[in-house]
Amino acid sequence: MSEIILPEVELNIYSKKNPVEVTVVENYVVTKESSPNYVRHITFDISGTDLAGRVRVGQSIGILPPGIGDGGREHKLRLYSISSPSAGERGERHLISTTVKRTIEELGDKIYLGVASNYLADLKPGEKVNMTGPSGRRFLLPENAQDFNFIFFATGTGIAPFRGMIRELFDNGYNKECFLVFGCSYRTDLLYSDFFEEMHERNPNFNYITCISREERRTDGSKRYVQTALDDHKDILAPVLSRKNTLIYICGMKGMEAGIYYELLKQGFYDYLELKQDLPADVSEIGLNQMKEFVKPGMRTFEEVY
Repeated sequence: MSEIILPEVELNIYSKKNPVEVTVVENYVVTKESSPNYVRHITFDISGTDLAGRVRVGQSIGILPPGIGDGGREHKLRLYSISSPSAGERGERHLISTTVKRTIEELGDKIYLGVASNYLADLKPGEKVNMTGPSGRRFLLPENAQDFNFIFFATGTGIAPFRGMIRELFDNGYNKECFLVFGCSYRTDLLYSDFFEEMHERNPNFNYITCISREERRTDGSKRYVQTALDDHKDILAPVLSRKNTLIYICGMKGMEAGIYYELLKQGFYDYLELKQDLPADVSEIGLNQMKEFVKPGMRTFEEVY
């Protein structure tokens, strides 16, 4: 197997105590019109700052919402994954983007609005925001990415880094095999679907697999999730997983990784995981909530869940 050479990256060029002011240049919805959720693609102009040309896809930037929250404290810093390639949005290094879902929840008899997500979602082009970062040194494409096959698993806004990674790979003439497995509740929540469908049509080595849990059923009647794609699409995924130059990336809701690890173990793909203790003879005896007691990501698996 080729050595995995991760790039050297710079961290925390700007901190919470020393943020930098950047300008919003675009802010638009990336869900379908009838979606009950509000997810936006937001692009920032970082020209004239020390971030320009020094942020890699797979890293995150921090956003500091203005104002004072409960208890008289400043609002907390929130991290958001970069969704643009390392070369910048549309190839312009001074532009970086992220993907933001408005947090709107009912807690008891009150509606709770996420401070940072709603602040960002409301911003208009030309408005300023305080930014920190970048953060993250492992959830990155290898310097020698052209040597590897990739299987990306995403749920919700976990799609953000893969938008940038996939664009970066194919902008650089990528010719190995690449899969994106994306899970959501309804087809209206297929984020950036036009882009990924176009990539699928234009590139025979890119496969776009969607798992819509509340609309689609498997042959046994169970719901489709990202982990079930490993079984449902075994005919195309298993041969790629069998190769020594395949890497797995997982990004999205915490807990999704347990189902993926279970399917990998069930199919005998132990190379992607590192055992923390001996497994039972029957892997199905491990509950998903116990999975992390037995395994953790191996060298060929990259995980970013929240």
